[in-house]
Amino acid sequence: MSDDAQDRQSVLLAIALFAVIALLIGWDLRVDYREGTGRLHIAIEATVLLAALGGMGLLWRQLSTAKANLSEALVAAETWRNENRELLQGLGVAIENQFTRWQLTRAEADVGLLLLKGLSLKEIAAIRATSERTVREQARALYRKSRLSGRSALSAFFLEDLLLGRGEAR
Repeated sequence: MSDDAQDRQSVLLAIALFAVIALLIGWDLRVDYREGTGRLHIAIEATVLLAALGGMGLLWRQLSTAKANLSEALVAAETWRNENRELLQGLGVAIENQFTRWQLTRAEADVGLLLLKGLSLKEIAAIRATSERTVREQARALYRKSRLSGRSALSAFFLEDLLLGRGEAR
């Protein structure tokens, strides 16, 4: 499960917990009121009830804001991808050609692409249904064959020219 899904699940669990607390306090408040419990006790329980409802509302608002932000980010990312589709395809071909020049195996090239996408070794192992140790060895082979020092150097190898301003030399 992704970190985002776990975060969402945690917030929903917290909202449910606040709802249960509010229900229990509301029920206790009703019983206490019918029994003629003192005003101070009723006031304290009412304050706790309001705090539980406020926490529930605050978390719901936070979840709604996060959903809206995610939707906006997804739309922006899709727009960027559509505007730059040809460039991305060209970059993909260039990366594949370079991997071929480095004589990477298919597995090493797959790991290389996933490293460039920013995935961790653990995430890559899960996607490729292999052990993290195997992925680590494939990454090491990639770095050795390419004569690059690691993930940052790999990314820089492909992105450096894209980040240069017009007219700047490498």
